[in-house]
Amino acid sequence: QAQLVESGGGLVQAGGSLRLSCAASNGAFNSHIMGWFRQAPGKEREFVGAISWSGANRFYADSVKGRFTISRDNTKNTVYLQMDSLKPEDTAVYYCAVNLIGRAVMTPSAYTNWGQGTQVTVSS
Repeated sequence: QAQLVESGGGLVQAGGSLRLSCAASNGAFNSHIMGWFRQAPGKEREFVGAISWSGANRFYADSVKGRFTISRDNTKNTVYLQMDSLKPEDTAVYYCAVNLIGRAVMTPSAYTNWGQGTQVTVSS
């Protein structure tokens, strides 16, 4: 298996953009669904987006659809989350993880090998 490390978070004004990266330590997850989740203080971890191993299928939470784009580059063992038109309610710690069972793509318990997370703060 591989370790996942998120990066790219930071402080941005509302309407701005950030690009998060999730780098795997090796290519063990290149044939699996990868997902992004987020957790705000006092709230449960929630699904943001997921991408199939080939990138052909992408899934998004309604709250980010049309604003966020998930992609992957298996040659670099990396998954990305491009976040545009950011809102204060997008403020959270963002995590990536791997789905080894190939289903329940919106369910946190279907994922494993969580990264340490990267903080995204959107100011109004």
